[in-house]
Amino acid sequence: MIPGLRKLIAILGSASAALILYPRAAFATDEIQVYNAEIAEVGQWTLEQHLNYTAQGPTRPDFAGGLIPNHSVNGTPELAYGVADWWELGLYAPFAFDQDGRFSSDGFKLRTLFVTPDADKRDFFYGANFEFSYTTPMFSQTRFGAELRPIVGMRNNDFELIVNPIVDFAPGDHGATTFAPAVRVAHKLDKDFSLGVEYYADFGQIGHFSALRAQQHNLFAVVDFKLGDFDIDFGVGHGFTPGSDRLIFKAIFGYAFPVGGAESRPEHWLKKIF
Repeated sequence: MIPGLRKLIAILGSASAALILYPRAAFATDEIQVYNAEIAEVGQWTLEQHLNYTAQGPTRPDFAGGLIPNHSVNGTPELAYGVADWWELGLYAPFAFDQDGRFSSDGFKLRTLFVTPDADKRDFFYGANFEFSYTTPMFSQTRFGAELRPIVGMRNNDFELIVNPIVDFAPGDHGATTFAPAVRVAHKLDKDFSLGVEYYADFGQIGHFSALRAQQHNLFAVVDFKLGDFDIDFGVGHGFTPGSDRLIFKAIFGYAFPVGGAESRPEHWLKKIF
Protein backbone atom coordinates (compact mmCIF):
# COMPACT_ATOMS: atom_id res chain seq x y z
CA MET A 1 0.00 0.00 0.00
CA ILE A 2 1.24 3.52 -0.79
CA PRO A 3 2.55 5.23 2.41
CA GLY A 4 -0.21 7.20 4.11
CA LEU A 5 -2.90 5.98 1.72
CA ARG A 6 -4.15 3.13 3.92
CA LYS A 7 -4.68 5.46 6.89
CA LEU A 8 -6.46 8.16 4.88
CA ILE A 9 -8.77 5.67 3.18
CA ALA A 10 -9.58 4.06 6.53
CA ILE A 11 -10.51 7.42 8.08
CA LEU A 12 -12.63 8.59 5.17
CA GLY A 13 -14.11 5.15 4.67
CA SER A 14 -15.27 5.10 8.27
CA ALA A 15 -16.85 8.52 7.89
CA SER A 16 -18.68 7.47 4.73
CA ALA A 17 -19.74 4.14 6.20
CA ALA A 18 -21.36 5.94 9.10
CA LEU A 19 -23.71 7.63 6.63
CA ILE A 20 -25.01 4.33 5.34
CA LEU A 21 -27.52 4.38 8.17
CA TYR A 22 -29.28 7.23 6.42
CA PRO A 23 -31.33 7.13 3.23
CA ARG A 24 -30.90 9.32 0.16
CA ALA A 25 -33.04 11.32 -2.24
CA ALA A 26 -32.48 11.75 -5.96
CA PHE A 27 -29.86 14.26 -7.12
CA ALA A 28 -29.65 16.20 -10.37
CA THR A 29 -27.38 14.86 -13.09
CA ASP A 30 -24.62 17.47 -13.06
CA GLU A 31 -21.81 14.97 -13.77
CA ILE A 32 -22.12 11.95 -16.07
CA GLN A 33 -18.67 10.37 -16.03
CA VAL A 34 -16.87 7.11 -15.29
CA TYR A 35 -13.78 7.83 -13.20
CA ASN A 36 -10.64 6.27 -14.71
CA ALA A 37 -8.23 6.91 -11.79
CA GLU A 38 -6.22 9.48 -13.78
CA ILE A 39 -5.47 12.61 -11.75
CA ALA A 40 -3.59 15.89 -12.01
CA GLU A 41 0.17 15.92 -11.64
CA VAL A 42 1.58 16.97 -8.28
CA GLY A 43 1.17 20.73 -7.98
CA GLN A 44 -1.05 20.96 -11.06
CA TRP A 45 -4.49 22.55 -11.36
CA THR A 46 -7.09 21.21 -13.79
CA LEU A 47 -10.47 22.60 -14.79
CA GLU A 48 -13.40 20.72 -16.33
CA GLN A 49 -16.81 21.93 -17.40
CA HIS A 50 -19.61 19.35 -17.41
CA LEU A 51 -22.78 20.04 -19.43
CA ASN A 52 -25.74 17.66 -19.80
CA TYR A 53 -28.92 18.34 -21.75
CA THR A 54 -32.04 16.23 -21.21
CA ALA A 55 -33.71 16.31 -24.62
CA GLN A 56 -36.44 13.90 -23.54
CA GLY A 57 -37.07 13.13 -19.91
CA PRO A 58 -39.70 13.13 -17.15
CA THR A 59 -42.09 16.08 -17.37
CA ARG A 60 -42.79 16.07 -13.65
CA PRO A 61 -40.35 16.70 -10.79
CA ASP A 62 -39.30 13.87 -8.47
CA PHE A 63 -40.86 15.81 -5.58
CA ALA A 64 -42.95 18.95 -5.09
CA GLY A 65 -40.94 22.04 -6.01
CA GLY A 66 -38.17 20.02 -7.64
CA LEU A 67 -36.51 20.55 -11.01
CA ILE A 68 -38.36 19.15 -14.02
CA PRO A 69 -35.76 17.07 -15.94
CA ASN A 70 -37.30 17.45 -19.41
CA HIS A 71 -35.43 20.03 -21.53
CA SER A 72 -33.19 21.02 -18.63
CA VAL A 73 -29.45 21.67 -18.73
CA ASN A 74 -27.43 20.42 -15.76
CA GLY A 75 -23.75 21.03 -15.29
CA THR A 76 -20.87 21.97 -13.04
CA PRO A 77 -17.39 23.41 -13.25
CA GLU A 78 -14.85 21.11 -11.58
CA LEU A 79 -11.59 22.51 -10.23
CA ALA A 80 -9.02 19.93 -9.10
CA TYR A 81 -5.52 19.99 -7.64
CA GLY A 82 -2.88 17.26 -7.56
CA VAL A 83 -1.68 16.91 -3.97
CA ALA A 84 0.42 13.75 -4.50
CA ASP A 85 0.85 11.22 -7.28
CA TRP A 86 -1.92 9.20 -5.58
CA TRP A 87 -4.14 12.01 -4.21
CA GLU A 88 -6.28 14.71 -5.82
CA LEU A 89 -8.73 17.23 -4.31
CA GLY A 90 -11.70 18.69 -6.19
CA LEU A 91 -14.40 21.35 -5.91
CA TYR A 92 -17.72 21.52 -7.81
CA ALA A 93 -20.39 24.23 -8.15
CA PRO A 94 -23.40 22.41 -9.72
CA PHE A 95 -26.15 24.36 -11.48
CA ALA A 96 -29.09 23.90 -13.82
CA PHE A 97 -31.23 25.76 -16.33
CA ASP A 98 -34.83 24.56 -16.38
CA GLN A 99 -37.00 24.22 -19.48
CA ASP A 100 -37.85 27.94 -19.28
CA GLY A 101 -34.21 28.97 -19.08
CA ARG A 102 -34.24 29.86 -15.38
CA PHE A 103 -30.90 29.39 -13.62
CA SER A 104 -30.60 27.61 -10.26
CA SER A 105 -27.55 26.83 -8.13
CA ASP A 106 -27.20 23.41 -6.53
CA GLY A 107 -24.80 24.37 -3.76
CA PHE A 108 -21.35 22.81 -3.89
CA LYS A 109 -19.46 19.51 -3.66
CA LEU A 110 -16.02 18.63 -2.33
CA ARG A 111 -14.16 15.46 -3.22
CA THR A 112 -10.96 13.67 -2.32
CA LEU A 113 -9.71 11.04 -4.77
CA PHE A 114 -7.12 8.34 -4.03
CA VAL A 115 -5.67 6.24 -6.87
CA THR A 116 -2.79 4.05 -7.91
CA PRO A 117 -0.01 6.36 -9.20
CA ASP A 118 0.37 6.62 -13.00
CA ALA A 119 -2.94 4.83 -13.58
CA ASP A 120 -2.88 5.76 -17.29
CA LYS A 121 0.28 3.63 -17.70
CA ARG A 122 -0.98 0.55 -15.82
CA ASP A 123 -2.74 -2.56 -17.12
CA PHE A 124 -4.68 -2.80 -13.84
CA PHE A 125 -5.58 0.19 -11.69
CA TYR A 126 -7.87 1.10 -8.83
CA GLY A 127 -8.86 3.93 -6.54
CA ALA A 128 -11.61 5.44 -4.42
CA ASN A 129 -13.38 8.79 -4.53
CA PHE A 130 -15.09 10.30 -1.48
CA GLU A 131 -17.47 13.17 -2.16
CA PHE A 132 -19.40 15.43 0.21
CA SER A 133 -22.14 17.77 -0.99
CA TYR A 134 -24.49 20.54 0.08
CA THR A 135 -27.61 20.71 -2.10
CA THR A 136 -30.43 23.22 -2.51
CA PRO A 137 -34.20 22.52 -2.19
CA MET A 138 -34.90 22.43 -5.94
CA PHE A 139 -32.47 19.53 -6.42
CA SER A 140 -32.93 17.41 -3.31
CA GLN A 141 -35.14 17.02 -0.26
CA THR A 142 -32.00 16.61 1.85
CA ARG A 143 -29.40 19.33 2.35
CA PHE A 144 -26.33 17.13 2.70
CA GLY A 145 -25.06 14.06 0.86
CA ALA A 146 -22.03 11.90 0.28
CA GLU A 147 -20.73 9.53 -2.37
CA LEU A 148 -18.37 6.59 -2.18
CA ARG A 149 -17.07 5.71 -5.66
CA PRO A 150 -14.66 2.76 -5.90
CA ILE A 151 -12.69 2.60 -9.17
CA VAL A 152 -11.46 -0.64 -10.73
CA GLY A 153 -10.14 -0.89 -14.28
CA MET A 154 -8.09 -2.81 -16.80
CA ARG A 155 -6.59 -1.60 -20.07
CA ASN A 156 -4.16 -2.52 -22.82
CA ASN A 157 -3.01 -0.66 -25.91
CA ASP A 158 -6.41 -0.98 -27.59
CA PHE A 159 -9.17 -1.40 -24.99
CA GLU A 160 -10.15 -0.38 -21.48
CA LEU A 161 -12.80 -1.62 -19.05
CA ILE A 162 -13.60 0.50 -15.99
CA VAL A 163 -16.18 -0.09 -13.26
CA ASN A 164 -17.41 2.43 -10.67
CA PRO A 165 -19.76 0.64 -8.19
CA ILE A 166 -21.06 3.87 -6.65
CA VAL A 167 -22.92 4.14 -3.35
CA ASP A 168 -24.71 7.43 -2.60
CA PHE A 169 -25.74 8.54 0.87
CA ALA A 170 -27.92 11.31 2.33
CA PRO A 171 -29.30 11.79 5.85
CA GLY A 172 -32.83 12.71 6.82
CA ASP A 173 -36.38 11.45 6.51
CA HIS A 174 -36.37 11.91 2.72
CA GLY A 175 -32.94 10.38 2.11
CA ALA A 176 -31.80 6.92 1.05
CA THR A 177 -28.62 4.92 0.60
CA THR A 178 -28.62 3.89 -3.05
CA PHE A 179 -26.55 1.82 -5.46
CA ALA A 180 -25.74 3.63 -8.72
CA PRO A 181 -23.02 1.78 -10.70
CA ALA A 182 -21.29 3.07 -13.82
CA VAL A 183 -19.29 1.07 -16.39
CA ARG A 184 -17.15 2.10 -19.35
CA VAL A 185 -15.81 0.02 -22.25
CA ALA A 186 -13.74 1.91 -24.83
CA HIS A 187 -11.55 1.23 -27.85
CA LYS A 188 -8.51 3.44 -28.37
CA LEU A 189 -8.18 4.23 -32.08
CA ASP A 190 -5.36 6.74 -31.73
CA LYS A 191 -3.25 8.33 -28.99
CA ASP A 192 -5.89 10.95 -28.27
CA PHE A 193 -9.03 9.43 -29.80
CA SER A 194 -11.32 6.77 -28.32
CA LEU A 195 -14.80 5.41 -28.96
CA GLY A 196 -16.80 3.59 -26.35
CA VAL A 197 -20.00 2.86 -24.51
CA GLU A 198 -20.86 3.84 -20.95
CA TYR A 199 -23.61 2.43 -18.74
CA TYR A 200 -25.14 4.34 -15.84
CA ALA A 201 -27.76 2.95 -13.48
CA ASP A 202 -29.55 3.74 -10.24
CA PHE A 203 -31.15 0.70 -8.63
CA GLY A 204 -32.58 2.64 -5.70
CA GLN A 205 -32.20 2.05 -1.99
CA ILE A 206 -29.82 -0.72 -0.99
CA GLY A 207 -31.77 -3.58 0.54
CA HIS A 208 -34.99 -2.36 -1.05
CA PHE A 209 -34.25 -1.83 -4.74
CA SER A 210 -36.91 0.05 -6.68
CA ALA A 211 -39.21 -1.72 -9.10
CA LEU A 212 -37.58 -2.06 -12.54
CA ARG A 213 -39.75 0.65 -14.09
CA ALA A 214 -38.63 3.11 -11.39
CA GLN A 215 -34.92 2.29 -11.75
CA GLN A 216 -32.59 4.24 -14.03
CA HIS A 217 -30.72 2.38 -16.77
CA ASN A 218 -28.95 4.51 -19.38
CA LEU A 219 -26.51 3.55 -22.14
CA PHE A 220 -24.28 6.17 -23.79
CA ALA A 221 -22.25 6.10 -27.00
CA VAL A 222 -19.19 8.24 -26.26
CA VAL A 223 -16.20 9.75 -28.05
CA ASP A 224 -13.09 11.17 -26.37
CA PHE A 225 -10.53 13.31 -28.16
CA LYS A 226 -8.18 16.28 -27.81
CA LEU A 227 -8.68 19.64 -29.50
CA GLY A 228 -5.47 21.58 -29.05
CA ASP A 229 -4.82 21.68 -25.31
CA PHE A 230 -8.39 20.72 -24.42
CA ASP A 231 -9.71 17.25 -23.60
CA ILE A 232 -13.25 16.70 -24.87
CA ASP A 233 -15.73 13.96 -24.03
CA PHE A 234 -19.08 13.82 -25.84
CA GLY A 235 -21.87 11.30 -25.49
CA VAL A 236 -25.45 10.53 -26.46
CA GLY A 237 -27.49 8.43 -24.06
CA HIS A 238 -30.74 6.48 -24.12
CA GLY A 239 -32.81 5.46 -21.11
CA PHE A 240 -34.42 2.02 -21.13
CA THR A 241 -36.94 2.40 -18.30
CA PRO A 242 -39.76 4.88 -17.53
CA GLY A 243 -37.67 6.15 -14.61
CA SER A 244 -34.77 7.08 -16.93
CA ASP A 245 -34.19 10.11 -19.10
CA ARG A 246 -35.14 8.84 -22.54
CA LEU A 247 -32.62 10.98 -24.51
CA ILE A 248 -29.72 12.90 -22.99
CA PHE A 249 -26.57 14.54 -24.35
CA LYS A 250 -23.43 14.96 -22.27
CA ALA A 251 -20.20 16.87 -22.77
CA ILE A 252 -17.05 17.44 -20.73
CA PHE A 253 -14.44 20.06 -21.62
CA GLY A 254 -11.16 19.77 -19.73
CA TYR A 255 -7.95 21.77 -19.46
CA ALA A 256 -4.81 20.99 -17.46
CA PHE A 257 -2.86 24.09 -16.47
CA PRO A 258 0.92 23.93 -16.91
CA VAL A 259 2.79 22.79 -13.82
CA GLY A 260 4.73 25.74 -12.47
CA GLY A 261 7.84 25.82 -10.35
CA ALA A 262 7.83 25.46 -6.58
CA GLU A 263 7.10 29.18 -6.10
CA SER A 264 3.78 28.86 -7.95
CA ARG A 265 2.40 26.15 -5.66
CA PRO A 266 -0.03 26.97 -2.84
CA GLU A 267 2.17 25.40 -0.15
CA HIS A 268 4.95 27.87 -1.03
CA TRP A 269 2.70 30.87 -0.34
CA LEU A 270 1.27 29.29 2.81
CA LYS A 271 4.81 28.95 4.17
CA LYS A 272 5.53 32.59 3.36
CA ILE A 273 2.34 33.75 5.12
CA PHE A 274 2.62 31.58 8.21
